[in-house]
Order: sequence, then structure tokens, then C-alpha cells
Amino acid sequence: MSLKLKPLGSRVVVEPIEQEEITAGGIVLPETAKEKPQKGKVLSVGPGERDDDGDYIPMDVKEGDTVLFAKYAGTEIKVDGKKLLILRESDLLAIVISE
Repeated sequence: MSLKLKPLGSRVVVEPIEQEEITAGGIVLPETAKEKPQKGKVLSVGPGERDDDGDYIPMDVKEGDTVLFAKYAGTEIKVDGKKLLILRESDLLAIVISE
């Protein structure tokens, strides 16, 4: 996916990863019963904040990282029919490390 958004400052664009529509017991969850996702894939990263000298402080996340974020954080937007979130780096709680 070619994303045409470049976040500013210490913001990131995240595509939320939706939870399963069917529970382990086989129950199909309607859209209204699903919780807001708190996990997503980073699609784009801003340059970071500037320090007192005007230099950029590098971000801790990079494109492609899977992250956990606060439940009601960020601004939801739609791009090409996909729901995306624009979050501040401080709204990110952790980077998911897969082994």
C-alpha cells in the first residue's frame, strides 16, 4: 500500500489490527460488540520532535513495527476506504516483538 500521508512532528500513522470476528467458542461477534483495537501496524512515521538546538530527536518506532496503543488515543481517518489512526508517539505503549 502506497500511503500518501507524512505525519508531522512526533506523530505516526497506524493501521489498527481488528480482532477476530469469531470467538474461540464459535460465536460470531457483530460490529457493535467488538472492542476498539489497541494493536496496529505503523505505516508512516514523522521526523520527530526538535531539541533546543533545532535537531530532530529520532523516533523509537519505524515503519512496519506492530505497536500497542492507548484505547481511545489518536485521530481516526479514512484513506482509500481503510480506517487509519494518527497518533502521537507518546500514545504508543509498546512495540510488539515477535520471535
